[in-house]
Amino acid sequence: MRFVLFAILLGLLPNEVLAQLAPSPLNPVILEQIKKMPSGGQYSASRTATIRLQSAAHFESGKFFILPASASPSYCSGATYLVFMKTIETLRDRGELQLDYDTLDALMIRGQPDGRGIWGRWNANGPGTARLFHELGLGRNFDDFAEAQPGDFMKIFWSPEVGRAEHGHSVIYLGTEKKAGLDYVRFWSSNIPFGYGEKSVPRAKIVRAIFSRLYTPANLKRIADVPDLDRYLASLERVRSSYAEAEEKCGM
Repeated sequence: MRFVLFAILLGLLPNEVLAQLAPSPLNPVILEQIKKMPSGGQYSASRTATIRLQSAAHFESGKFFILPASASPSYCSGATYLVFMKTIETLRDRGELQLDYDTLDALMIRGQPDGRGIWGRWNANGPGTARLFHELGLGRNFDDFAEAQPGDFMKIFWSPEVGRAEHGHSVIYLGTEKKAGLDYVRFWSSNIPFGYGEKSVPRAKIVRAIFSRLYTPANLKRIADVPDLDRYLASLERVRSSYAEAEEKCGM
């Protein structure tokens, strides 16, 4: 198992092998970070929340310092991105991941607009996280709930819309449960109205969902080889897209 973990981290396994690995050895690391996140703090997608988010993470002397309690109030994509950053730093602390300075600096949140850089991709309308995973080769995207595992990143679409008119949510999948005979989906994020925490919603309320499973964080270095601006994601602030286009853009 340890060889498999290092092979994944170094990007040595082909996609067809990754497709057979469920869950990724990194999913437990992601779940560990959720346990270390604060609870509550209220939800807000305001400019103030973005400023607080920027102050919650900084890079100094070769190390990330991530203080999620500073990012309060919070919103969904910021919450899941902080967990992503904490996962990267945990792997670095354990000596299981090495990234150069430029790549680490590129992870910082500096108010990038949708589609620009790593954070701008993650935070974009539509399948922002999934597009980033596909573009950099960070992992595998899929939409089959039967394949989902706790620790997968997940974009929920509450309506059929993708893009300008969409209604969505960036979360980390925790599993399913039954309530009063109905199927519910459990996830962690910053949720309306209370902020950081777990939530459970009826499966029937989720129109579509894209799961992104992290396998090869070392491929973050590829951000240097792709255009600074992803024009597809940048356009979704202004135009309506389709789920079929999202699938194509995310290698599904």
